Amino acid sequence: MKKLLFSAAFLLSLSFVQAQPPKGPANPGSVYGAATTAKGAIDIAELPAKLQQTDSLHTKVIAKVLEVCPKKGCWMKLQVNDSTTAFVKMKDYGFFVPLDITGKTIVLEGEAKLKTTSVNELRHYAEDAKKPQSEIDAITEPKKEIRLLASGIKVVK
Repeated sequence: MKKLLFSAAFLLSLSFVQAQPPKGPANPGSVYGAATTAKGAIDIAELPAKLQQTDSLHTKVIAKVLEVCPKKGCWMKLQVNDSTTAFVKMKDYGFFVPLDITGKTIVLEGEAKLKTTSVNELRHYAEDAKKPQSEIDAITEPKKEIRLLASGIKVVK
């Protein structure tokens, strides 16, 4: 009985703990996740052509952050070119990024692939980003997009 009460109290305390983005600013040189460098990184604009040749690839890209999950920094959108973005999740949710990483240039190391994202998932991310309900309701089609699973991120500028 004592163990049962202890277990219940422990699980209840976990429900009050909420993941938060890292404290402090995302300054050049800041690293999130596994350590990485800019050596061998390609411009993210080269990624669409590379993904036409293979289903997925391990890569290192340089890109500008357009948006970050305002709840806890658990996903990001990167600018690929003027009309294309890439969606980033963190590997195993093992790390998050600070909210002020928006607008910064980063080096990201991880797995890249083309993925069709469902309407439900697209709506979920729009809700996370606190988009207006009219914008969320306007999502009616799945979207084929570049997805990255980041193992490490370094702010370069």
